[in-house]
Formats: sequence, structure tokens, C-alpha cells
Amino acid sequence: MPYSVAIVGSGPAGYTAALYAARASLSPVLFSGSQPGGQLMITTDVENYPGFPEGVTGPEMMGLFRKQAERFGTLIHDKVVERVDLSSRPFRLWAEGEEHEALTLIVATGASAKWLGIPGEQEFGGYGVSACATCDGFFFRGKEILVVGGGDTAMEEANYLTRHASKVTVVHRRDSLRASKIMQQRAFDNPKIEFLWNAALSEITGETQPHRRVTGAKVASTVDDKEWEIRTDGVFVAIGHQPNSQVFTEWLETDELGYLKVEPGTTRSAVPGVFVCGDVADHVYRQAVTAAGTGCMAAIDAERFLEAEGR
Repeated sequence: MPYSVAIVGSGPAGYTAALYAARASLSPVLFSGSQPGGQLMITTDVENYPGFPEGVTGPEMMGLFRKQAERFGTLIHDKVVERVDLSSRPFRLWAEGEEHEALTLIVATGASAKWLGIPGEQEFGGYGVSACATCDGFFFRGKEILVVGGGDTAMEEANYLTRHASKVTVVHRRDSLRASKIMQQRAFDNPKIEFLWNAALSEITGETQPHRRVTGAKVASTVDDKEWEIRTDGVFVAIGHQPNSQVFTEWLETDELGYLKVEPGTTRSAVPGVFVCGDVADHVYRQAVTAAGTGCMAAIDAERFLEAEGR
């Protein structure tokens, strides 16, 4: 017997979709994926999600999301979906060798930040190293920070961070930016932003006692053999995100960046019965609260789709 609803992904979008589907008596199954809880599992403090006036850690929040989805009957498999067949219904999914069938599918696989892959980056992730200015900029009030990148994302992050930081230094591998002219000009006109050209971070340094925190970075020139160290309170990596859409691109439409397309104002994909929510379809907002909102939409869209079929 196929599931009524299968959900792939377990961040705010996936868990919210599961909650709504379960409360609609659709008995959903959720495959949590390689990082149960999504990007929030590497976020220390979340202070901008409604309902948590004192803040909450990312893992704690995702634990609560999961518990709530399970309370209403969501079946959760801590497995990775490696392959799908969306050519006909019921849809077929393969998770760690086992085949599953579902009448509807909700894709909530999220996106992953692109990282530099240098020493210290993982060690200080969430303790001064971030890939989301909107999420973490508030923690750097009055501090000096680095932004790595040269595209529109980096300029947008740098400009946003000047609302909180005393100084933002953009570190770029080249001597000119890839960002659009208007984004470049905004950054150049901002008195709080400085530029470090022809440079790349080779290591992020810090201390672990009495508290884990970033204190500096090692920088290497991209044009000669010079290396030096600079002091900083934080590093924001802004070299883009990669949507976790690879399993579905054979069947679903994507934009030029690989994000899955949906019908505007809905979560419907081009394949009837397949719905997409969260960061795998959203490269603009990328917030927990917006992901949760579209997870709710996906569950309602799936419920109405099944109702229209008389199921």
C-alpha cells in the first residue's frame, strides 16, 4: 500500500509539512536525509523565529519540530533518498536500498552553503563562522568582521552586516568584483565597508577557552607568495548556496542555479502530485520561518490534490 504523502527532507519545511499532513490524517512518511534537521543543526542561537523570546539553539528547535510532527503520527525514517521515479503514480522512492511508494511527494531537501574548505571553518562554525548574515548578523554588534566573496550575495551580505558591525572587510580573490554594478556601488559607497583585493583566506583562527570564538584569519595573496594574519571577530562565507535538488532534476524543472521551480503562489511542481517547499526552491529569503510557511503550503496543496481525486 503506497503512502498518501511522502516527504523528503527534515528542516523547518519538511517537519512543518509533516505536521500539517499528519493533522489532516494523511499518515505521512518523512525521510530525514543525511542531515536531519537541515542547516539549523549547525546554527547555535536562533533569535528571529517567532515564539522563542529568549532564543533557542538550532538543534533544540529542530528537536521540537520533530517531536511535534511525530506526536500527530508522522512516520520518520532517518534515511537518505538516493533515487526517485516520478514517471507515474504511485511515485517510487529508494532510500538506502529499500523501495517505497507514495501517491504524493513533498520535496523539502533544502540547500547547502558553499564553504571554503579551510582549517578552522568547521571548528568555528556557529561560533563566529556563518553563511547567513540575516540569521547571525545581530550577534556581531559593534564588532569587526570579514565577508568572503565577490558576487551579489557577498555585497548584499556585506551591506546588511554594516547595520550591526563596526567594520566589514570584503575579502576577494581578484582585483574586481563579479557583482552587478548597482550592488558594487552600494558597497563602495558604504563607509563601513573596506576591500581586501587579490586575497584568499587560508585558515580561520580562534580560541576554545573560556568560550569558543573566532579571533582572526590567515590570508594568502593570490598574486604572489605573501601571507599574513588579520584580526577579526567573525567570518561570513558568501560564495553562494547549492540547492539539494540533484535527486529530482531528472524529473522536475529547475532554474539556472539548480533550484526547483514551482507554480507562482503555490508549491506545485510541473509534475502533478509533486510539491516543493523550503530552500530547495527559494534562493531569495532562505529563512527558517519562510521555509516553515511553504512547508505548510505544500501539505495543504497535497491534501487538496488528494481530495480532488476522491482519496
